[in-house]
Amino acid sequence: MSKVSVYIIAYNEAEKVRTTLESVAWADEVIVVDSHSTDGTQDIAQSMGARVVQVDFKGFGDLRNKAIEACTHEWILSIDADERCTPEVAEEVRSIVNAPSSTDVWLVPRRNFFMGRWIRHSGWYPNFRQPQLFRRGSMTYDLKPVHEGYVLHTKKAIGTLHNAIWQFPFKNMAEVMHKANRYSSLGAEKIVHKKITMGSALLHGVWSFVKHYVFKRGFLDGWPGFVIALGNFEGTFYRYVKALEMQKGAAWRAPAKTALPQHD
Repeated sequence: MSKVSVYIIAYNEAEKVRTTLESVAWADEVIVVDSHSTDGTQDIAQSMGARVVQVDFKGFGDLRNKAIEACTHEWILSIDADERCTPEVAEEVRSIVNAPSSTDVWLVPRRNFFMGRWIRHSGWYPNFRQPQLFRRGSMTYDLKPVHEGYVLHTKKAIGTLHNAIWQFPFKNMAEVMHKANRYSSLGAEKIVHKKITMGSALLHGVWSFVKHYVFKRGFLDGWPGFVIALGNFEGTFYRYVKALEMQKGAAWRAPAKTALPQHD
């Protein structure tokens, strides 16, 4: 039987990681790739039998590649700290890895829970990130700091699991705003080379809202759908404004000496 390594990337996830670890207890190896948490995340992981590897954060792409290096078995399953591997997914994974003709790389659908309800639209279901199940050596990640992509090292087609894992992306609205701030800062580094104005930043933000609320039918998710679309507007808008701030540099910073503005 083929063995499965599960890796979980985490930073200050003490409130979530225990349940995540419980959901992957079936795996042959569980590794928590921690970036020096200060809330006891690593202690919880170790107490539950996971191997903890400390990695300095240099972007999510680099972090995930370090996670792959830490895994020792033929198959690797990537589960984030806000995700739960359901028994149905675990059973399907075991079936895949033990089938001789299985393809090497698999997408895993995610079902998201937000503001007290399961989200059925808004681009959140079925929701995929990078392939989460893959044979060792068949895939790595690019080095983008956020929303990292993947690089295939196999010619086989990508498969898709039938069953979905569960994701609980935010514990409260404060975490929504904190994550939007963090991701917009990381995302600004990816677009700093582009030509940006405040007008283009606004247009990108508005398009992101319309895309999620109208075209991805977020309006059918009620108020949670509106909040998701608004959050995408804010995250996108501030990503472009932060990139513009990087471009402007000293021109946007406060002067060394404070003086009253001159008026005509």
